[in-house]
Amino acid sequence: MRRALQLAKRGWGNVSPNPMVGAVIVKGGRIIAEGYHRRAGERHAEIAALEKARRRASGSTMYVNLEPCTHYGRTPPCVEKIIEAGVKRVVIAMKDPNPLVSGKGIRRLKKAGIQTEIGTLREEAENLNEVFIKFVKKGLPFVIVKTAMTLDGKIATALGDSRWISGEKARRFSHKLRSGVDGILVGINTVIRDDPQLNVRYWRNLRHPKKIIVDSRCRIPLNAKVFSEGGDVIIAACLDCPPKKREKFRKMGVEILVVKGAGGRVNLTKLMNELGKRGVTSLLIEGGGEVIASALSCGIVDKLFFFIAPKIAGGRCAVTPVEGEGVGRISEAIKISRMKIRHFDEDILVEGYVYGDN
Repeated sequence: MRRALQLAKRGWGNVSPNPMVGAVIVKGGRIIAEGYHRRAGERHAEIAALEKARRRASGSTMYVNLEPCTHYGRTPPCVEKIIEAGVKRVVIAMKDPNPLVSGKGIRRLKKAGIQTEIGTLREEAENLNEVFIKFVKKGLPFVIVKTAMTLDGKIATALGDSRWISGEKARRFSHKLRSGVDGILVGINTVIRDDPQLNVRYWRNLRHPKKIIVDSRCRIPLNAKVFSEGGDVIIAACLDCPPKKREKFRKMGVEILVVKGAGGRVNLTKLMNELGKRGVTSLLIEGGGEVIASALSCGIVDKLFFFIAPKIAGGRCAVTPVEGEGVGRISEAIKISRMKIRHFDEDILVEGYVYGDN
């Protein structure tokens, strides 16, 4: 099963909106075939493994990290192929949370007389497909906040300089995160201050994440770098763009999404609903401090990646990763659970989940 999970991870960034799945076929105590879901629309992991095993699959055991499907999507159901191949035992890490499948694949296997076991490495399997689980259950993106700050908690100096707080290895990891999500979100202040491209460097992937700009008054310059290469652009605004600017955006293929909220701010909860309707299963929020504060306060954030660099910037006016009004009492602070700490050369990465997962 650990091998199946390793294989499944190879689909990172290419299988959305599908889950990452790996399959291993064992016979006589040896692995005879394996496969994984490479990208959405292509054959599933179980089929890939069965095609490699061919006739040897008869009498074998299959290990798969997610319940085999029973419904027709862009590919035929896997369960019937498993039965046809003569597999005698199937070990499954977790049930498929998709209502179209959940439990049906297991029941079909048992009905066919195949010994079926569920729950091996279930927690690891659920963690691997946490994005898929949330999206099929709620129709909402799995939201990740990523930021890099100095040891004294600054993401930019008082003059607005932020390049580079973290080192090369940390930046490479950040681009790996980008390569695996459906969308990257930043606020208009970040665009105006840093003019980021929001693209994926270092990592090769088959698609570019959507670029979502929270820009309540549609102030984004027409020559901003976010328009320069790869990835659809969505501008989330409270007011319609001026007609001339809107027409230019239309010709550029940019979508203006009006999402009104209190105080002239974009309602991020409503925005998540709209992005979910557009098939955005995962979203990486990269700043700035006001947007991150709003995202945390309205409860849309699932996971956090905070890089801490061994530098001190100082300055009472320097920008912090979470701005906004903040809480009045420490007892009201947002709690983080399941924390992990990793090192990237001199930088430290603190990874965790917002307490009481969404």
